[in-house]
Amino acid sequence: MGKIAFVFAGQGAQYPGMGQELAQCSPAAAQVFQQLDALRPGTSQQCFSGTEAELKETRNTQPCMFAVELAAAAALEEKGLRADLAAGFSLGEIGALTYTGAVDLETGFHLVCRRGELMQQAAEAQPTAMAAVLKLENAAVEALCAQFPETYPVNYNCPGQVSVACAKEQLAPFSAAVKAAGGRALPLKVAGGFHSPFMASAAQGFAQVLADCQVGQPKLPLYSNKTGAVYDGDPKELLAQQIVSPVRWETIVRNMIAAGADTFIELGPGKTLCGLIAKTDQTVKTYALSTQADLEQIVKEVLGGC
Repeated sequence: MGKIAFVFAGQGAQYPGMGQELAQCSPAAAQVFQQLDALRPGTSQQCFSGTEAELKETRNTQPCMFAVELAAAAALEEKGLRADLAAGFSLGEIGALTYTGAVDLETGFHLVCRRGELMQQAAEAQPTAMAAVLKLENAAVEALCAQFPETYPVNYNCPGQVSVACAKEQLAPFSAAVKAAGGRALPLKVAGGFHSPFMASAAQGFAQVLADCQVGQPKLPLYSNKTGAVYDGDPKELLAQQIVSPVRWETIVRNMIAAGADTFIELGPGKTLCGLIAKTDQTVKTYALSTQADLEQIVKEVLGGC
């Protein structure tokens, strides 16, 4: 058997009720929610009972997603399953950073809470939007973005899919141009133009937050959103720059597979990353963990084969 990669979900995968089953079936997952509730009261209640609108607010989305992801990791560890390497999509990189031991749970949660607040503030400063562009090559999407002011390719997700951030008034004409070029633009459930110059103030603020935190080197290979490669150098610099830099997810997946990963487990709500990984390489196995049934399947099929 090859290596096991844990991948931590990004913003947009959230949904009301996320994490509740894990908290009910896993004492270790429940303990994570209890610890984070002590730091940010009401976090588990937002995950389990919050409305879609409440969870869409970036200042809520990011700490709630982090909670579900680390609870899922704890549930797997409770069963004796750990990763050989890790990565996270956008905010998921903070979860991966925490899982790999570069920061403790309290510090990771502090970072993701402050990151969410800063990105929410930046998003509120200017109306922005994001869309996933399908069926076009990366170069074609980049060329289309260049034709519109304040429109940027930001997430290189998988072959034939690039997410774009733009000023809100540019979304309709840009989408029309995508359609004319033979592609399709799908609006994303996020509240800002992330990983673009729109987030400059958030990146600057987050750099100041990081300066006051103890961040060590990951104890497992951890892949950077900014470079697509294993962390090298100062983690704080990579994390601050990540907010205004494109996410190189396809590159990350290919590099993890080249390093021996043949089993990917997505931690957090939804199956978005599993879909992107499958579109990048159909030879690897993918699992998503957000429910008790998911946990039982992973333990049976992955741990049973170790």
